[in-house]
Formats: sequence, C-alpha cells, structure tokens
Amino acid sequence: MCGIIGYTGKKNAVSIILEGLKRLEYRGYDSAGIAFFNESGVEIRKCTGKIKDLYAIIDSDKPFSTTAIGHTRWATHGKPSEENAHPHRSDGIIIVHNGIIENYLQLKKKLIDEGYKFTSETDTEVLCHLIEKYAADYPLEDAVRKALKEVRGAYALAVINEKERGKIVGVRKDSPLVVGLGDGEFFLASDVPAFLNYSRDVIFLDDGEMVVMTGDGVVVTTLDGAPVQKEVVSVSWSPAMAEKSGYKHFMLKEIYEQPRAIADTLRGRFYPESGQVNMDEFGIKEEDLRKAQKIFITACGTSWHAALIGKYMIEELARVPVEVDIASEFRYRNPVIGQDSLLVAITQSGETADTLAAQREAKRLGAKTLSICNVVGSTASREADAVFYTHSGPEIGVASTKAFTTQIVGLYLFAVGLGRLKGTVNADSAMGFLKDLLFLPGLVEKVIAADNVIERIAKELFKVNDFLYMGRGINYPIALEGALKLKEISYIHAEGYPSGEMKHGPIALVDEVLPSVFLVPKGRLYDKVLSNIEEVKSRGGRIIAVTDEGNKEVCSRSDYCISVPETNSFLSAILMAIPLQLLAYHIGVLRGCDVDQPRNLAKSVTVE
Repeated sequence: MCGIIGYTGKKNAVSIILEGLKRLEYRGYDSAGIAFFNESGVEIRKCTGKIKDLYAIIDSDKPFSTTAIGHTRWATHGKPSEENAHPHRSDGIIIVHNGIIENYLQLKKKLIDEGYKFTSETDTEVLCHLIEKYAADYPLEDAVRKALKEVRGAYALAVINEKERGKIVGVRKDSPLVVGLGDGEFFLASDVPAFLNYSRDVIFLDDGEMVVMTGDGVVVTTLDGAPVQKEVVSVSWSPAMAEKSGYKHFMLKEIYEQPRAIADTLRGRFYPESGQVNMDEFGIKEEDLRKAQKIFITACGTSWHAALIGKYMIEELARVPVEVDIASEFRYRNPVIGQDSLLVAITQSGETADTLAAQREAKRLGAKTLSICNVVGSTASREADAVFYTHSGPEIGVASTKAFTTQIVGLYLFAVGLGRLKGTVNADSAMGFLKDLLFLPGLVEKVIAADNVIERIAKELFKVNDFLYMGRGINYPIALEGALKLKEISYIHAEGYPSGEMKHGPIALVDEVLPSVFLVPKGRLYDKVLSNIEEVKSRGGRIIAVTDEGNKEVCSRSDYCISVPETNSFLSAILMAIPLQLLAYHIGVLRGCDVDQPRNLAKSVTVE
C-alpha cells in the first residue's frame, strides 16, 4: 500500500510531487522519494521517515523540473531504509511501484545470472532491471510491455527513461492508478486527492491498461498496444474538503463532519412521506432483488463491522438470510453462492484488494454484486454489477470514521427498501423508519457537542493498557468497532465482546483497573445488559456506559456515563459509535500517538 504521483507539464514538477505525496501520505509513510529530470539526466532523492523529511532534503537547493515521479512507501518487501525506498533505478530507467510481484525471487535469480546487480531487498527492483533490459532496443512503453509479460502479481507503476525527457508511462493491475487532465499538464496518481488542487477531470485506468503521458497529451492502450477510449470523469470533491480546515487532526475533522456526510449520503434517496426508498440508487433491478434468496456481505476492518450491522438490519426488516464474511476469507472457503444470491462488497476506497477478490469470486460463481463505496470511479464500483456511493467526501485519516457511519446509513436504506419490495415492511412502518433518518444528522450533532465530556473521561483513563467493549445485538459490532478504533489510534490492547459472553471467559480479566465499556440503549436486551454491568461491578470493575439521554438507572451504576439521543434501535448504533470514535481519538492524542497515521497501518490496503 504505497502512494504514487507523477507530473509532466510546465510548472515545477518537484513542488507538485511533494505536495501530492503529502496528500497521499495516508497510503504509507515509512519512506519517500522523488525522481526528476535535471539538465544532465534524472536525479533521485529519497529518505526514510515521513514526507516532511523529504521536504527537508529538497528544500536545501529547491530544484526545478517539469517532469517528475514520486512515491511514499508502506513496506512489504524489505525493511524501511533508504536503499529500499522508491524510486528505484537501473541505468536510465527509474520506477515507482505499488503492489507485490509474486514471482520476484525467480526473476531476481535469473537477472543475477545475467549480470544485474541488486542494491535493495524490494521486489520492485526486479521490475526496474527487467524494463532496462528491453529499453536499449525499444521505446519506454514497449520495454514496459515486454517486461510485464514476465511478471506475476499486482502493480501500479510510474516509469521514466532518462533518454526520453518529458514522458511518463503508467500501468495498473490490481492496484489503483488515476490520470488527471490539465491545460498542457498531466498527472498520474494512486488517488485523486494527490492533484485535486490542479485538476478535477480524471481518467480511471482499468486493469491491464497503460497510459503514456507527455507534454502533448495522454494516450491509453491495453498492454497489447490496442487503443482504449476512456471516459473523462469530473470529480466533485473540492481541494478544501481534503484539508484540515483548522482542526488539529484529520481524524477529528472527519468525526465532526459526520452530520454533513450522513446528510449527503441521504440526499435524494428516500421519500419519508410515502415510505419509499429510491432503489434506483442501488442499481440492482427490482426483479433481481425480489428473487434474491440469500445475501452475502463481505468487507475488511471497519467496513466488516458495518457489514455485521447490515446483517441485523436486512434480516430483521427484509427477512432475507445474510452471511457476513471477512473478505480475505471469502474466496478461500468455497462459498455456496450463485444466481439466486446477491453479494454486497463494502469498501471505503473501492480498492481494497481482499474485497475486490471476494467480489470477483462472487461474480465468477454467478451472483449479482453490489458495491457500497465512497470513491467514484474506483475499481470496486466499476467491476460490480451496481454501486451505491456514500458521498461522504475524502477520508484522509487512516482510521475510518465518517465512512463507517455512512456505510451503515446506506445499509439501512437498503434494508428498508428491500423490505418494501419483499412485502415485509409496510408503508406505515417504512414511513417511520425513513422519518427517523430526517433527524439523524441533528442527533449526530448533539452527540458531537458532548465531546468535552468524552475528553474528560479520556484524561482519566489514557494510561490504562487494556479495555473491554461490550454490546448486545446490533451493538455488538459497535463494541468491536470501538475496540478496533482504540487499538488503531492509541496502541492500547482492547477487545470487543457480546455482553452475554462475559461470563464465558472475559470476566476473568476484570479488576479495579480494567475499564469495561458497555453500550446500553433501551430495547429488548436492555435488562440483560444491565445484568452484565452488575457482573462486572460486583467484581470491582470500572464501568463506562454509553446510554440514552436521561437514563439515570444506567448512569447510577457506572463510573463514567456518556449520553446519546434516543432513536430507533438500528440508527441508535450510529449514535453509540461516535462517542467511541472520540474516546479513541482523545486517548490517542493524550498518549502522544500519531492519530492520523498510526504505525504499521495504511489507509487503502491494496495488497493481499
């Protein structure tokens, strides 16, 4: 999971590349580098650490160039080091790469036997030598084509040749790459925010496609050289949406953006006065939805927790059985799925490798596929039979917040709409469910307004090294998500459990130090969760409760109490999640952690 950016045009490419790398730093941040044409050839500068360290190297003499490529790395092959940092070079060929070359050891042995010298531990250097091998006899794009015929794996590449000034060749296979179109200038990047300040007109490359960029324009072909006509897409995000806007961290900004993000997800997609959901927004034919006998939902990380919540919603409202799979496991378990099934793949970026593989496997087996995704033009959205865009705007913080809650909103709309189609939700019930949505952004604002209460709790608990999170029913996945957020952001060990599972093992951990976070909304499992709280309290455990406003019964039993407004049991899960996001954020900040870029993590996991 690395970030790539390239530029050719008339402006200073070095400055544009550095700026783009800063915007791509969420994709990896253990080393970074840049290659740019100078008067005598191509110069490379790279270092370990974050983009600011590369800035310091470049600022020493402020070079100017009109063509350059850059890279920010999340290590897969080889430790973070200057030797392993990209760009890599073989004679006049310079390359940056995102992905994994599966047969690199065989290729490396062959190249060593042919006399090539390796200076890094990376799989990328194999590509560099392979291209250089052919570049003596062919133009750069043809040398790349010939080299890739020998390669197995996933890749997004940006390649330059010292002998072909002003030209950048880009190729993708199972790893994202997008082209930005400007006035006499062109961009190549792993993600749109890298060049949003300069262009919103983009071309999304598909697997097996190559782009050749020069000052004269861009040409897209297949790897066999056949021309490809590509649609130009205008991206609606503004550069300001990807900036911190005065917040200390992107994560905090994105938590606070959730009322707006949820409103954008809902806009134009339902009609509360008639109890109807605009199912055209999901893109699946009504006849296919009616005949669906089973729904599979697959996702990774936080999106998997949204998938678990979707299971509760769909099964209760539409009465269709739902299986939820971690995407990395789905294709390896020989799933029983076919033409009477629908697979829903949930991915914020639309580029998550495991989720894409699961979606492709479901299509291969004959199922219809629906992608719930945030990024227009992403691979998941293009390859699925249908797509529902959450429209939450760019999410830069590595730990997902607003993408998670808008995914739940999308699943809620789907569950209500499917229930109407199946006849399991009548018009009056649907009107109630949809009217509750009208109030949701305002209720989220009320939760966020209590941030100071959550920060005070964080100040008392940030030195603790273990947490338990517990919920029942639809709030069990929220407990999992709360624990994950704390792990990601503060590096504190945390576990999420169904509250009823406490007595089957986890209660052995309870003592006067360990905090137990309970999610306690009113509902049919309310009394059972109260009993679980008493089990912990009787053993001297500390209780943090998230409950409905005015619930004195729960607050009196708790050491710390966080209140959220009341709504229906499905949407209450969203309101329960937001205090846990804020708690993780404040604890991470108090512990001195980099909450936007946690160690060892990357935003878009594009390798298996």
